[in-house]
Amino acid sequence: MKLDIFVKPFLKAPILNVLFMKAPFLKALLPPMLLTLGFIPAAASAEESITVVSWGGSYARASVKAYHERFEKETGIRIKLEEYSGGLAQVRTQVESGNVLWDVIDMEAGDTLLGCDEGLLEPLDITEMPPGDDGTPAAEDFDSAYGLECGIQDLTYATVVAYNREKVKGKPRVVADFFNLEKFPGRRGMRRHPLSTLEFALVGDGVARDKVYETLSTPEGLDRAFAKLDTIKDQVVWWDTGAQAPQMLADGEVVMSIAWNGRIFNAQALENQPIDILWDGQLQAAGYKVIVAGTPRLKLAKQFVAFANSTQSLANITKYISYGPMRKSSMALVDKHEATGIDIAEHLPSRYSDTAVIEDPEWWADHLDDMNERFAAWLSR
Repeated sequence: MKLDIFVKPFLKAPILNVLFMKAPFLKALLPPMLLTLGFIPAAASAEESITVVSWGGSYARASVKAYHERFEKETGIRIKLEEYSGGLAQVRTQVESGNVLWDVIDMEAGDTLLGCDEGLLEPLDITEMPPGDDGTPAAEDFDSAYGLECGIQDLTYATVVAYNREKVKGKPRVVADFFNLEKFPGRRGMRRHPLSTLEFALVGDGVARDKVYETLSTPEGLDRAFAKLDTIKDQVVWWDTGAQAPQMLADGEVVMSIAWNGRIFNAQALENQPIDILWDGQLQAAGYKVIVAGTPRLKLAKQFVAFANSTQSLANITKYISYGPMRKSSMALVDKHEATGIDIAEHLPSRYSDTAVIEDPEWWADHLDDMNERFAAWLSR
C-alpha cells in the first residue's frame, strides 16, 4: 500500500505548508508521525507472516511445493518454516509464558489429543475447512474416523520396516524378521520414542494386529513388549529425526530400520537407493494441522490451515511424497509423482491397510507420560 494516498492531503494543508517552508526537515517526518497517530493503517508498513512448524526433510519440502508457495503467492502472507521432532514441551513453554511464537504445527495424533486436553491448542471445526472441489461439504469429504477436536486430519502416513536389499541377507517378509538376528544378522534402526517401538515389538512377537493396544494395556503385555525389545537392544541404532533412518540404511550403518514411509519412498525414487519397504505390520496413522493456543495471529493461522487442507493442496502433496490425503475429493486427483513419473497411488499406505496396525491416539494420550518414563528407564539400563 502506498503512503502517498494518505500523506498528500496533509501536505496540502495551509498551516503545514508554512511549517515546511520554515523547517523543511519536518516534511520527511510526516509519514511516521501520521502512522504513530493512527492516520495511516499499520498494515501499510507491516508484512504479515506466520510461523509454521513441521518435520523437516522431504515432508517439509513437499509441503512447501504443494501449498506453502501457493499460499504466499495468493495471499501475500509470508511463511516462516521451522523444524521440530514432535512433543509438546516447546508448545507448553510458549503457551504458559504467554509468548507464543509458533502458529501452525504438523503434529502426531497422540500429541494433538494431549495438547487439546491441556488447553495448548485451539479448537478447530472441520466445517471451517473449504468444501471439496466437487462441492462435497468438508465434514463429508474428510475421513471422519480420524477426526479430533483440536486438529484437522490432513494426511495418512505409515511407520514401516525398511531394509537395504544389498546389505541384508535374504528377503524379510514379516515384522518378526526385524527381530530375528540369527536369520537376518546386522544392526537395526529404531526411533528413540515408545510410539511405534512398542507396537512393532508386540507384532514381532506374534500379537494380532487388532489386539496390540489391548495387550499393551496390561502389565503382562507391556512386559512382553520390552522383553521383545531386549532381544535386539544391543544391535539397535536409535534415530531422532525422520531423515536419519534412510540415511543409516543407505550408508549400511543398519541393514533394517523402522522408518516413515515417505522418507523411504524419496530415498527409493529420488536417490535411487536400494531400500525396500516391508508393508506387513505397518503402523498407520494420521497427521494433523494444529494451531497453538493464544497465538496473536489466529486469523492468519486459520486461513493457512484451510488453504493447506483444500482439495487441491492435499492432492498436490502426493506429487512430492507418498502420504495419502484425507479428503476423498483429493484422492480422485492423485496421479503421478512429479520428479519420477511413478504412479504414486501404488506407494500410499492406504493401499496396504489390510496389513496395518491402526494407531490409537487416545491410548497414547492416556499413557504417553508413563510410556516415556518407562522407555527412558529401559534405555538407560
